Amino acid sequence: MNLAVSKPTLIGIDWGTSSLRAFLIGARGEVLDSISKPQGIMHIENGDFETVFGELVQNWIANGPIPVIASGMITSRNGWVETPYVNVPSGAAELADSLVPFNTESGMTIQFVTGMTTEQNGAPDVMRGEETQIIGASALGICDGVFVLPGTHSKWITVKNDRIENYATFMTGEVFSALRIHTILRTLMEEGPFHEGGFRMGVQAGLSKGARLLHDLFNVRTLPLFNKISGEMVEDYLSGMLIGAEISGVDHKSIVGPVTIIGNDNLTDKYEIALDVAELNCKRAPDDIVARGHFLIAKTAGLIS
Repeated sequence: MNLAVSKPTLIGIDWGTSSLRAFLIGARGEVLDSISKPQGIMHIENGDFETVFGELVQNWIANGPIPVIASGMITSRNGWVETPYVNVPSGAAELADSLVPFNTESGMTIQFVTGMTTEQNGAPDVMRGEETQIIGASALGICDGVFVLPGTHSKWITVKNDRIENYATFMTGEVFSALRIHTILRTLMEEGPFHEGGFRMGVQAGLSKGARLLHDLFNVRTLPLFNKISGEMVEDYLSGMLIGAEISGVDHKSIVGPVTIIGNDNLTDKYEIALDVAELNCKRAPDDIVARGHFLIAKTAGLIS
């Protein structure tokens, strides 16, 4: 860690369901140090967030406390402090105005970033954490356009004039996991490396037949049964079909310019391939984009100069 570049100014924490990431952030918004742990909110024994937090930041505050800001599922009903939601359209200013301060037992203050909500066809949609990543994109000059955040519950977010205009959540990852583990489809899956050809076939099927998805899922069983795809292709074919159906459900009229993908894992790579099959241009956002979001929200709120 090279602290000579900039003085530590802020600690940003992206605390999700399965894992957490913490960042020591400098005066210009750059990441000076980072920590990643598999200690998401569902893996904290007895809900002891205080202890995990203390261990997380102890080395960074050895020379005195600095402001702390946290986002993600840590602010959900199952997290440390439940915060309300702000409505779309919203951006850094609204999130800064809605920060929820919390005093820890050790005497530190954490500023929690609230979640964001919208409504489509009379049903609410919610997110916690993704909004901070979008603000980070704004801080890097990626101000307008459509963003996709792959995951258990993928988010497609439309941004206009540095504000989140609207978004939609797709349960693609969770449905894939349930089908792969708990249905008859698992009996036809064989272990093997990622099969891009099978994945692309699945994406094409999902794109062209998204409205018949519940029927077409049965093809994941029949295609290998009649040797039209190999057992090693089945899992990736299923994954591609679901992601293709997800993409087909997005309002393509809202997509002007490349889709920005936010993420840094193998799933992100798959979305890049799927968007190519769908003939949609895309680009990748930097890995530390959420830390940039923490910095901009904190600065807008006056927590740092």
